[in-house]
Amino acid sequence: MAKFYDKITTRIQQFIEAQKLFFVATAPKNGRINLSPKGMDTFRVIDQNTVAWLSVTGSGNETSAHLLDTNRITIMFCAFEDAPNILRLYGKAKEVLPINDEWDDYISLFPSLPGTRQIFIVSVESVQTSCGMSLPFYEYQGERNQLNDWASEKGKEGIEQYWNDKNQTSIDGLDTLLKK
Repeated sequence: MAKFYDKITTRIQQFIEAQKLFFVATAPKNGRINLSPKGMDTFRVIDQNTVAWLSVTGSGNETSAHLLDTNRITIMFCAFEDAPNILRLYGKAKEVLPINDEWDDYISLFPSLPGTRQIFIVSVESVQTSCGMSLPFYEYQGERNQLNDWASEKGKEGIEQYWNDKNQTSIDGLDTLLKK
């Protein structure tokens, strides 16, 4: 059965830190809902009601556009090994870019990754756990390196050009904070 909490407990934080995969969901007032899998050691619990997620360059920038439009976010973790569990973090988020004063406060929490684009700081309003008893077992075999290799090959100027070409607006035409 589902259980709600008003904060991230020690047990919940330990569960989060053990996961290799999480999902981010956002939606604008009008347009497509976005649900994206994330990995690469890019998630941190800051305190009982704050988490941070390092976003690297990808095919789109939906989270940025959606948060500017409605500022609602859900992050989900699933146990694919050990005891069954599904965990959802509900909240609001702000985007921190390398040009923002706050960038240095957060970037040191994460590994250095090519194509680093922004950090989302999520104010967690509620936490939900549910059974997850129908989830299959999966064995973690390691990280994929293709995205890091692609970003390294593009280099700083190539990544910035990619942001200009592909990350200025959402797939529904909503502006992102990368918009020039």
